[in-house]
Amino acid sequence: MSEFKFPTEQVELPSKGLVYPESNPLSSGTIEMKYMTAKEEDILTNQNYIQDGTVIDRLLKSLIVSKVNYDDLIVGDKNAIMVAARVLGYGKDYSFTYLGEERTVDLSIIEPKYLLEENLVENGINKFTFTLPSTGNTIEYKLLTGHDDKKIKAEVKGLQKIDKNSSPELSTRLKYMILSVDGNTDTKSIREFVDNFMLARDAKAFRNHISNTQPDVDLTFEYEGPNGADEEATIPITLNFFWPDN
Repeated sequence: MSEFKFPTEQVELPSKGLVYPESNPLSSGTIEMKYMTAKEEDILTNQNYIQDGTVIDRLLKSLIVSKVNYDDLIVGDKNAIMVAARVLGYGKDYSFTYLGEERTVDLSIIEPKYLLEENLVENGINKFTFTLPSTGNTIEYKLLTGHDDKKIKAEVKGLQKIDKNSSPELSTRLKYMILSVDGNTDTKSIREFVDNFMLARDAKAFRNHISNTQPDVDLTFEYEGPNGADEEATIPITLNFFWPDN
């Protein structure tokens, strides 16, 4: 047995664990992660992982110490783990170019966005309700997990093989998020509703609702716009996020 021990940190999940069943270790609301080592740098430079788009997921899996199923994580919790991994690996300062200027943000002060409707959440049940503002239809929906993301990517890839000019990701994600429409849980009916009856204005309102209420981390930064006013933009997450130049 090795005499070396790697340091670890407990990372708080923005969901506070409320969307996971009590039997799932993620319901504790925290996850244990280790500091990045040379092994993880091998993952970051693996061209096969980079090309197939799995490099970040493989990195995070390698860093998680807790005995959890990585694909159970909802997207917002995964984002929190990603930021923590960068801070533990290369420090809190992240520099990038935006609008032709070099900018640096302090990742250690990024704020979590907690579940705003936590009083409406039945612990361990990933299910929420939203009424579409234009048509009045009531939908039940869930927050997407890694399991869902894999299915969505596979379905989108298949659709693009049929029509290489198609861009079906937005509608496909909606089909996986929505659990029922006015109480109807039939998968075929939900897919038909998204394709033929869900107004664009309602789809946008639903996406805004998700953005404003789901647990996540706030990946925005402020900068001075061309007129001198403060403006906001999203921190760009590229491979350089985990592989800084210095």
